[in-house]
Amino acid sequence: MSGKNISFWLNGLVEKMKRLPRLTWRKIWKVGKEDKRRVIHSLKMGISLTLVSLLYLMEPLFKGIGENAIWAVMTVVVVLEFTAGATLYKGLNRGLGTILAGSLAFLIEYIARESDHIFHAVFIGTAVFLVGAAATYMRFFPHIKKNYDYGVVIFLLTFNLITVSSYRIDSVLKIAHERFYTIAIGCGICLLMSLLVFPIWSGEDLHLSTVAKFEGLAKSIEACIDEYFSDNEEQEKARENSIEMEDPIYKGYKAALDSKSADEALALYASWEPRYLRRCSKYPWQQYVKLGSVLRHFGYTLVALHGCLQTEIKTPRSVRVLFKDPCSRLAREVTKALRELGDSIRNRRKYSPEILSNNVHEALQDLINALKSQPKLFLGTNSNTNILLALATLAAKQKSGKDFVVSLSRVNTDKSNDGPARLGLGHDFLKEDDKRSLRPTLSKIGITSLEFLEALPFAAFASLLVETVARLDLVVEEVVELGRVAHFKEYSHDDDNVVIDVICENNSRVEDEIVSKLQNQLPSHAAAE
Repeated sequence: MSGKNISFWLNGLVEKMKRLPRLTWRKIWKVGKEDKRRVIHSLKMGISLTLVSLLYLMEPLFKGIGENAIWAVMTVVVVLEFTAGATLYKGLNRGLGTILAGSLAFLIEYIARESDHIFHAVFIGTAVFLVGAAATYMRFFPHIKKNYDYGVVIFLLTFNLITVSSYRIDSVLKIAHERFYTIAIGCGICLLMSLLVFPIWSGEDLHLSTVAKFEGLAKSIEACIDEYFSDNEEQEKARENSIEMEDPIYKGYKAALDSKSADEALALYASWEPRYLRRCSKYPWQQYVKLGSVLRHFGYTLVALHGCLQTEIKTPRSVRVLFKDPCSRLAREVTKALRELGDSIRNRRKYSPEILSNNVHEALQDLINALKSQPKLFLGTNSNTNILLALATLAAKQKSGKDFVVSLSRVNTDKSNDGPARLGLGHDFLKEDDKRSLRPTLSKIGITSLEFLEALPFAAFASLLVETVARLDLVVEEVVELGRVAHFKEYSHDDDNVVIDVICENNSRVEDEIVSKLQNQLPSHAAAE
């Protein structure tokens, strides 16, 4: 490497080092800005570690507990979690596992102490084998694995440490006492910091994340409709070239699709929290998990709907514009229903399915009527139907792995007097011997030249839009069930509120919606006066 290259490399390294503090500060600021509770949790962890360190730093406390004070520090590091429910789960499991393991170890030590040295060793080995095998087998029980798996691990660790150590160390029982005290101190500090100092509740996180899923799904549907019926070609090209992670449609339904493990963990931790016991005997957190599962299936429909925007075969704008109004209205009613469902959960208010059902069904009927008004776009002529059947036969045989050909003489190409058939092949080519065959490698250009096939991508889009209505019924059922078992307050017309999302890129549409809503409200106000 020449001196010039070395100098250039050093200059680049110096520039990177100069930017490093600024980039590091931006990253730290971004993480804290996304969720300010992260800063609070970090401070709580620092305070907790400082308090348990006093067991080592202060001479009177160190003399009373001894070197086992380090177990208090380890307990704080392991037990103190972000939410109060997770801390309770780990703290109580650790305490329960330690108490059971210590009690059983003391019993075994009392029995083995009265025997000779050889029997003592055999008895300890047998006890370790039986207890270890039994405890490990119990971890496979679904209820224990879900709620007490961490406690069983602590039980095995503590039991083996005390039991095996007692064979060589005479003062092991004293050490076990001191270790138990330090663990209790560590768990107590963790529980106090989690429950009393700016507590972060798992149940509240699960509740708010469920509400956010409704809003995300609603935004995805709106973005799908806006992009599908967009008249701007440059916007479509930009969408096709955009990265999936930056796509607003993807961001909308991503939270619903990736929430399974997070929902289950939050529901588990929330079941340990005492916050909601005043409302009912046991808050139905598992109903939130069921609702999240239904929302995931709703999200799968939006994934397919999103895929219709990225198909290779495009439906002409002249066809799409025929159905823009009914599709937009149906999507608007579905998003309105989703937002109303989210608001009912946010306010812990029961949802009345009759509120929006009529509007959704009317919008759905309008779309169906619009589709029926253009039957030729989707059914085509008999010749087109024959061609479609021939193409389907080709695809089926291709899957079977057979080398085959289909004679053009078996396909009615519906040739006109002046031009070639609709397959996009030359007229001279079609007049050649019938031995010419249609290969499975039929080009996309040949398929898209069929008029009725141009409308098929829209047919898929419309069918998926109708599927969202069917999925919405399932979501409504789960929300109603959640309101019933969670004892939400009864629905009242005074709780109705109109949620308006101001979208800067589409101000005219928002203004029209505001005007129409105000016009609908004026008669009721006039009647009241």
